[in-house]
Amino acid sequence: MTEMRHFREGNRPQRPEAISPNGLSMSMEDLPPRDTTRWVPRRKADVVAGVRCGLITLEEACRMYQLSLDEFRSWERLFERHGVRGLRTTRIKTYRTG
Repeated sequence: MTEMRHFREGNRPQRPEAISPNGLSMSMEDLPPRDTTRWVPRRKADVVAGVRCGLITLEEACRMYQLSLDEFRSWERLFERHGVRGLRTTRIKTYRTG
């Protein structure tokens, strides 16, 4: 109901500002390049943050970075539970069992 009132009054609700995992404002230029092949934790976290903030859709991210939905969702879960450190592939067994 509140959203409709804002819409009628001409005041559209604004999307929250996109914030990177390091706490800074984020834009499309802050996302990893399309041709990224080396996925370090920070780049994975930036993609997850970009999707969460609405900077890019899940479908766009999967297409742009050639990710499966399962792969993206695993990044998202690990990031939620363990932060950027959880996205390290060398520690994946530790974080997934813990």
